[in-house]
This record gives sequence, C-alpha cells and structure tokens, in this order.
Amino acid sequence: MAAHLTESFTNPPGYTFPHHRLSRVLRNPNKTPLVLVACGSFSPVTYLHLRMFEMAKDHVRQNTDFEIVGGYLSPVSDMYKKPGLLSARHRVNMCTMGAEDSNTWLMVDSWEAFQSYQRTAIVLDHFDYEINTVLGGVHTEDGEHRNVRVMLLAGSDLIGTMSEPGVWAYSDLEHILGRYGCFIVERAGTAMDQATDALARWRSNIHLISQLIQNDVSSTKVRLFLRRGLSVRYLLPNSVVDYIEEHGLYQDEGANTSAHPSPDKGKEREREVTASGSKKEAVS
Repeated sequence: MAAHLTESFTNPPGYTFPHHRLSRVLRNPNKTPLVLVACGSFSPVTYLHLRMFEMAKDHVRQNTDFEIVGGYLSPVSDMYKKPGLLSARHRVNMCTMGAEDSNTWLMVDSWEAFQSYQRTAIVLDHFDYEINTVLGGVHTEDGEHRNVRVMLLAGSDLIGTMSEPGVWAYSDLEHILGRYGCFIVERAGTAMDQATDALARWRSNIHLISQLIQNDVSSTKVRLFLRRGLSVRYLLPNSVVDYIEEHGLYQDEGANTSAHPSPDKGKEREREVTASGSKKEAVS
C-alpha cells in the first residue's frame, strides 16, 4: 500500500480539492478503502471513459477485498499539446458535467489540468496527500481510522507501453505500479499476457478488468463526427453534447486548442495511453 504522504503540493490559484462525493465512512470494516484515478485529455469525455469506472466497480466488488469510496477524472494540463486538445477550462467543464450526471461517486479534479505538465506518479502522490493527509482518510462505522488506497484506472494499452523498453522510466514504473497499483480495462486485440509477464515484479498490483461488451467509442471519432456535422448524441452525456454545441467546439481540429509547447516525446507517449484502451483515444 502507498505510504502516508506528509509533503505538500503547489496548487493552482483558487484550487480546492473536490471531495463532495468521497465516502468518508467505510461500510465494510474488513475491506480496504479505494479511490480510482483516471488521467487523460478527455477531449471530449465520452461514455466509455465513464463506463470504465462502472466496470471497475463491478470488478472490485466481485473479485477484490477493496471497497470503492470515490473516483476521479484528472484531465491533463494544457502543456500537453496534441491535435484536438481543447483548453483545460473546456475539458474540465465537460468532465464535470459528465461526472455529475453519471453516478454518485465520480468527481473531477482540476489540479493537474491548471498547471504545468505533471507525471502520472506525481498526480497519484497528489491524490494520496489530499485524501490521506489533508482529509485524514476515512473511518469505519466504529470510528477506526483507515488510510485510503489510491490506484490508477486505465486502458490496456497502458500496460503495453509500460512493458516496452524505453517508454517509461523505471522509477516511474516502480512508483506507479509498486507504490500504488492499477486497474486495467482489457481491450480486444491487446496481448495482455505478454505485457503483464514483462511487469511480473508488480503483477500483484495489476488488476485486469474484462470488457464484456466491447465499446470502441473514442474522443478521436467523436471529434471527427463533429467536424463532419454528424450527431454524437448517445456517445456522450447529453450535457456534454449541449456544451459542445453551445460553445461551437471541435468544428476544426486546430480550433480552441491549447497553445503551449509539447512535453518531451516520452511524456507524450505516457499521456496518450493512460486514460483509455487506445493510444489515440486515451487523450484525444
């Protein structure tokens, strides 16, 4: 389990950590409290991004000794420049609408979005600090304090790149997989066995989730539909569709996008695969 962090983090101006949907009481004292964090561009957020949390919830309930107490979408910073990446303001707004409309335990944290590029390892440290140090974790119904386990939620291509030499720094792999761990939603056509074999050192911290109903909706495809004037209703939450139409977003792949320089190639690769089962979709 991740160690209890005591160091503080520099926050964007006016930032407040969202915890209005974080359950502060553990229902089952025999379970370990768990928060899931999905990182990515979410440009725009789709039903598949939201569906990943529900698939993880089912898997956790049926196959683990965890109890989910909250989930977070963490949109990437504008410092990550990629075609189709809207400004952080728009992406955070759309994620917030999607999360608020979807379930009772999903939230959006803007800490990563409104500052310079942050590695995934540091983002997870931030969540651990806010939840366990600042908020003090959770309690059982008898008042016993429990630290919350923070884990990454991502698509299966993440594991593929983590097992590929030179893409991720070993120190980051040790930090993410060793200190925290991850839940990975499998995707058709992805060779999971080979990837997890290469990461055998951390296998006990890698939880694989089967996608029983294949869903290949991607942000890239949604943006293409919008540029062609096609409907995207029922691919995204209605509130997100309305927001896109109201602000005239995604009419041009280069319009409304962030204008900051890209991070280095390795970091770009990392962000592309964190939030979804497709390299193109993960942050598109």
